[in-house]
Amino acid sequence: MAKRISVVISQTPSQNPAKRALEEEIVTHLLMQSGVEVTIIPNLYDLTADSTGMLALKSVPGDMIVLSWMFPRAAHWILDRNAVNGRVGETLLSVDDDDDDDELEALDDEEEKVRVIDQRPAPSRSIYCLDLRSHNTAEPYLQEVRRIVDEANTEVVSLMGWIKGSPQPEQLDRYLNGAVPGANGNGNGNATNGNATNGSAAAANGSAGEAPAEPAVLHRIEDAAPRRWYPVIDFSRCTNCMECVDFCLFGVYGVDGQETILVEQPDNCRKGCPACSRVCPENAIIFPQHKTPAIAGSDDAVAGLKIDLSQLFGAPSTDDGGVDVAVRERDEQLLLAGREAVGSAVGLPKRQQDQDEEPKDELDSLLDELDDLDL
Repeated sequence: MAKRISVVISQTPSQNPAKRALEEEIVTHLLMQSGVEVTIIPNLYDLTADSTGMLALKSVPGDMIVLSWMFPRAAHWILDRNAVNGRVGETLLSVDDDDDDDELEALDDEEEKVRVIDQRPAPSRSIYCLDLRSHNTAEPYLQEVRRIVDEANTEVVSLMGWIKGSPQPEQLDRYLNGAVPGANGNGNGNATNGNATNGSAAAANGSAGEAPAEPAVLHRIEDAAPRRWYPVIDFSRCTNCMECVDFCLFGVYGVDGQETILVEQPDNCRKGCPACSRVCPENAIIFPQHKTPAIAGSDDAVAGLKIDLSQLFGAPSTDDGGVDVAVRERDEQLLLAGREAVGSAVGLPKRQQDQDEEPKDELDSLLDELDDLDL
């Protein structure tokens, strides 16, 4: 039996009729597409870990396609923070920039650092995230879903031929970990959630060498999901430097049992404040709803991070850098919370230490001489 892939539609948090219409058009056409299981959930970013929508996503063991109104990088790491793990599935909707040599050199230097993701086991399945803001019509998304489904079923046909040959090691690993139908007694490699409605999964009973497709199935999750604002960590970039813990004074961040940074109290975050993202040296902190692409999770902005830091992070057209903006934003939130502003005196120990260790240049010496004149 052909592999059935879960396609998740994360609804827009707004009531924009054009966006809602696009979602429904995509769903309507997907229901005529065999080999998919469609799940409609409220806005992914607003779901809590124990919500019906998130529990439904956790029950999906195989590959997944997620369509949401945010950058793919943001959607991927929202899923990851809720234990819906997977490799980043490559999609043809992604835009590849022609980086110049300076940018490539900067990125190569960054890759030498140890990232948190390097310490984690590699997931056995892929998650493909598509940005619903990329196109105004349904067809580009439908074409990409068909391509991914066809590609997955090509692999299934290959696996069904094991009886006459030998599997590749990576295929065997995916099969034994349940990412391919039939593995570990999972039937079609998918599961339904008890709270989901309007459909159920059929059992897989295809013969070797054949992969007939299953009809589409629809689950529509109705879940009250109030708007939220909290940081999402991209562990493919995070080096666990803990600067966000030092800088945030609202108790949002913590560490797990392995002393790895995590967003421990997401709802302690001050709505609209992205200050910790501005001070993160790796641009590993994402606020998916922020208007600035570099903070909202744009890969394009990340690629050019070392070229013009203040411009990319939306700093005003002054001499202030990203850190100065972050300090100002944090002070505003402290005052709104009835606390005292602290400026740059708190939460930047690593940066201040680095500044103290730098030798003075000619400009510093000139300023010292002017101070000594006591004008």
